[in-house]
Amino acid sequence: MKLAFSTLGVPGLPLTDVLALARTHGYHGVELRAHPEEPVHPGLTAAQRADAAASFASAGVDVLGLAGYARVAAPGADEPVIAEIRALLDLARDLGAPFVRVFPGGGTGQSPEEADATAARRLGTAAEYAADLGVRILLETHDSHRTGADAMRVLGLVGHRQVGALWDVMHTWLGGEQPAESFAALSPHLGYVQVKDIASADDTTPLPLGAGVLPLSDCVEILSRHGWDGWLCWEYEKRWYADAAPLPDLLAPGREHLSRLLNESA
Repeated sequence: MKLAFSTLGVPGLPLTDVLALARTHGYHGVELRAHPEEPVHPGLTAAQRADAAASFASAGVDVLGLAGYARVAAPGADEPVIAEIRALLDLARDLGAPFVRVFPGGGTGQSPEEADATAARRLGTAAEYAADLGVRILLETHDSHRTGADAMRVLGLVGHRQVGALWDVMHTWLGGEQPAESFAALSPHLGYVQVKDIASADDTTPLPLGAGVLPLSDCVEILSRHGWDGWLCWEYEKRWYADAAPLPDLLAPGREHLSRLLNESA
């Protein structure tokens, strides 16, 4: 498996510094938070996109994916959501990123069936555009569809190879799902896996990998046992927790922890 980290952990950091961190600490790729607060977002010009892609290429670091914020199950009209996804897909194509992350984002006033149908309809429409660009849309286990079983209800309705799953191990755990259950649900559609650690279900402040309660060893063991050779991406949510320790100081021990889990599972 290859290792990456998300720029959610280094909010606003210039791309050159992000790439230096990846190279220095032995990460193969970076997940880019695609938001106007960040150096990379859909508002970039063609020249800026080309410069960003060239920076990754010269550093020998992969753009794992774009972490977008489109909410595919959200109430309202379809077209703004589909347009948001298409903008992310265009940016991913220009940067050479294979994946775009979207959230479920179902509303409290919807039935689960309505949220599932809304998400599937929008993802199915966007999938054709994604196929033309060679980019895959990944529905993250998050918010209204926290578990693998929740995500599979949508993915089963979509039934398109360009739409898959992003396994956030914190959310499936918070949803009461065991890693084996999450993998069984998501494995036919799995794009990559986001790892992290927290103190408890009531305190989700990000911690160094291995310092909290999330079943990371179980997740890695299950992935290894089934021969999965994709990406593990550390999503350290510094942007939402200002008092959390700085990520740069944790990157080396985090990589060592993941490497140790991979060796043990092998």
